Formats: sequence, structure tokens, C-alpha cells
Amino acid sequence: MTEQFANAGRINCFQCRHFYVTHEPAFPYGCRVMGFKSQRLPATVALENSGMNCQSFAAKADNKSPG
Repeated sequence: MTEQFANAGRINCFQCRHFYVTHEPAFPYGCRVMGFKSQRLPATVALENSGMNCQSFAAKADNKSPG
């Protein structure tokens, strides 16, 4: 495993607003921006295919109420 792929964990799809769980056993993870479903996290697939970390990551909004 190259260092580049070892650092794939830098982007956490579960913290991205574009990520969703499909509930399909064969393809449990999806990305709305990149438009695909996968057996693996979308950021990992993006890194393996392009050699770059996911460029579509957008942090989920903080829904904590003030107070």
C-alpha cells in the first residue's frame, strides 16, 4: 500500500453532506455529487481512481441549537 492510499482516511465521508447510506447490501455507500454508489466509502474510491483526495467534500452543517 502506498503512502498516498494510506492517507485516504483524511476525508471522512460520514462527515460530508453529500454522503448517504443506500441500504442496498451490494452498494451501501453513495455520493450525491459524484453520482455513484459503492461497496467502499466514496472518498476511497475517488482517491484510488484519480490519485487525489476527494474534491467534493463539504462538511455537514452544525445543527446544534444555541444555548
